[in-house]
Amino acid sequence: MYCFSTASSVHSLLSPQPMGSERMEMRKRQTSVQQEMPGTTQPQQGAGNRGSNACCFCWCCCCSCSCLTVRNEDDERARRMSQEARAEGQPNCEESPKPTLEEVQSWGQSFDKLMKSPAGRNAFREFLRTEYSEENMLFWLACEDLKNEVNDLLVKEKARLIYEDYISILSPKEVSLDSRVREVINRNMLEPTPHTFDDAQLQIYTLMHRDSYPRFMNSAVYKTLLQSLTDTSSEP
Repeated sequence: MYCFSTASSVHSLLSPQPMGSERMEMRKRQTSVQQEMPGTTQPQQGAGNRGSNACCFCWCCCCSCSCLTVRNEDDERARRMSQEARAEGQPNCEESPKPTLEEVQSWGQSFDKLMKSPAGRNAFREFLRTEYSEENMLFWLACEDLKNEVNDLLVKEKARLIYEDYISILSPKEVSLDSRVREVINRNMLEPTPHTFDDAQLQIYTLMHRDSYPRFMNSAVYKTLLQSLTDTSSEP
């Protein structure tokens, strides 16, 4: 794996970590509600508890009623899929060989060449971190991963996670999208597919191309990498 660390020290000094206070508050509320829900952790003690612990029209003599069991299995399956989907999230950098001088020089020719190179995406992502806009690259990568998913259940789960992480107004990593694209996403989320976020991905790609790419080409991240490879190639 070849990761770029040129701007890491600068970022660690200058870049505050997002608090995500709203999300943390929501999770705390959800945890509190779950802890306070009757009958979720305590077994039934007898007929006197029938009303509060009933999970269907008939009362069952134990808490393993069939409808409760099915519901718990569905919840557990959803939790496992959510954990698996998040575990497959984007690491700090993609695996890639060390770029050559010619490859790094080609990044200056077009944004497409930069984005088609794993090493190029790593360098560009490192630069975006210093501008507090890394979420744009993370969203683009998540959309690419979604488009390659063939499992229908995982498609729905990954789409949900992308929405929560990058589309929701409550997320600290929300990306900038216009109202038209948001309406398209909301319609698509009724029946998620691998292409649910195509319009949004294109809009963010265009934003990075027009806004961040020109500054990246003049950044210390790019110039330092280019100079180091130039010096290495000139050595006898």
